[in-house]
Amino acid sequence: MLESIHSPADVRALDRSQLAALAEEIRAFLVESIAKTGGHLSPNLGVVELTLALHRVFDSPRDAIVWDTGHQAYVHKLLTGRAEGFNNLRQPGGMSGYPSRSESEHDLVENSHASTSLSYALGLAEARLRKGVKGHVVAVIGDGALTGGMAYEALNQIAHLQPPNLVVVLNDNGRSYAPTVGGLAGHLSQLQVDPRYERLKEEISQRLKDLPLVGRQAEQAAFRVKESLKQLLQPSTVFDSLGLKYAGPVDGHDLAELEEILGRAKRLKAPTVIHVITEKGRGYGPAVDDEIDKLHGVGAFDPLTGRARQTELTYTDVFGDALLSAGSRHPEVVAITAAMGSSTGLLGFARAFPDRFFDVGICEQHAVTFAAGLAMAGMRPVVCIYSTFLQRAFDQVIMDVALHRLPVVFVLDRSGVTGADGSSSHGVFDLGYLRMIPNLRVAAPADATELCALLETALSSDGPVVIRYPKGTVPATPDLPVEPLPVGRWEEVRRGEDVAILAVGRMVEVAREAADRLEQDGISCGVVNARWVKPMDPRLVSDWARRYPLLITAEDNVGSGGFGGAVLEVLAPAGLAGKVRLSALPDMFLPHGKSAAILAEHGLDPAGLVKQVKAALATVTKAKR
Repeated sequence: MLESIHSPADVRALDRSQLAALAEEIRAFLVESIAKTGGHLSPNLGVVELTLALHRVFDSPRDAIVWDTGHQAYVHKLLTGRAEGFNNLRQPGGMSGYPSRSESEHDLVENSHASTSLSYALGLAEARLRKGVKGHVVAVIGDGALTGGMAYEALNQIAHLQPPNLVVVLNDNGRSYAPTVGGLAGHLSQLQVDPRYERLKEEISQRLKDLPLVGRQAEQAAFRVKESLKQLLQPSTVFDSLGLKYAGPVDGHDLAELEEILGRAKRLKAPTVIHVITEKGRGYGPAVDDEIDKLHGVGAFDPLTGRARQTELTYTDVFGDALLSAGSRHPEVVAITAAMGSSTGLLGFARAFPDRFFDVGICEQHAVTFAAGLAMAGMRPVVCIYSTFLQRAFDQVIMDVALHRLPVVFVLDRSGVTGADGSSSHGVFDLGYLRMIPNLRVAAPADATELCALLETALSSDGPVVIRYPKGTVPATPDLPVEPLPVGRWEEVRRGEDVAILAVGRMVEVAREAADRLEQDGISCGVVNARWVKPMDPRLVSDWARRYPLLITAEDNVGSGGFGGAVLEVLAPAGLAGKVRLSALPDMFLPHGKSAAILAEHGLDPAGLVKQVKAALATVTKAKR
């Protein structure tokens, strides 16, 4: 049936039996397609009926649908005529794994950061009211994303402004990546609703109008009766406390019930929260049975078993082993994650030391300041977050950790180019936004052994340290523990005469290979592993910048404010900045694609570095003439 679905209008024309068949076909299509390309599997299996109901009740794009985080919008893409795009999902030049404004008029928000949909939706709703634009705005937010502080801030203003054209759909599957944690999760799990409540409230309100009471006395009487009725029939919710209409919980897989309650919310002319209960991974046994993350985000896999086609050791795995080793030797070490324990390699630590593992929910700001409090009291917190998500806690890193010189260790997974997840997931800004912060030390390991060594260094530091590493595979886990490395000390891994490449992190191996190729062409190229981006090795000025005629910096970060800029800042006062050429990523949001291909496109592969070195040497030679 998918072949006949070109727009939401086609979905609205189907009868109940056709809709049931379409839902089954969508689930089979998603499993088969994502098994080939990888992507977000279980979040989309869980929202099939919900998405069908949304597109039958609301008229997108006349009615705006905003998907929080965006990883659960695959069904939305199918219903808006993009089934063929799944052949190249998350592939270079292919369809994005998130909503994309360039793909469809039905897509509004294309970043993958959670807890933002309510703010977007409120802004859209208020603008439409002021411009006289008809239609509703629907925000679809998960229970995991609802733990984020921005969601509470938006709810507060929604309650204040009371936009009549706004509907909030709370997709509650009890999980983000892992089971949702916190007081709100427990609150949601206990909520009940009695359909008699709204009907009786309206009847009593009408009868109160007929009583011989006037003015303030009548208002107070009405308020007391309504509140008593609410406490009798429905336990108070956080949404009620804010003055928002609340309906639910609703079976998120009962299409008829979903359509009925969405239709009621559409007619209410008041901001309404609809609490929908869905099952993550529904219809696919391996996802439902997976207790870790329900096959949340997957690479290519065997659709019969759900098992990955390739299982390789990664930097994340090695970090997890290194932290477990450190935790066994240092009882003051604690681990903190923002709803991504499995994705950041913390499951082993969590099993071994459950009382020293904290999943704070999708709350990066809180995670950082919580770590600050732990550090103030003598603990050694290790905050494990993807590079792109630490951006959300920039102020807390500065004011709550660095200002106080607290020994918090930030471990940034997925730094640099991350590949298929695209522009909002690449960790290409961290060197720039962290390097400027006083008291903060920033390190980038060149390999797995160095990652473990830098963790030991950071855990013995007297102030905050950041360790950033890429998404990638490694040959083996080193013998643990590894000896710590001195702070601010670089390593000249290859000595040359004509030029030196100062490389950061994953670029060290790229620089080595480029130097081998240059040697075959008669160019003597040195390679320096600049493992500390801050502080920088003083030998940069006293040795390498004076000994080498030319220096090339290489980093998988945007050039603006990155490692290359730091080198220039150090060398400029000594009059040596003219020897430096920068090789970095451009000042732009990078598309999704293979990491190696993206780096190569911007000259950050061995061939690209060879070309840049030769061009720079030619310029230097010409200038001497």
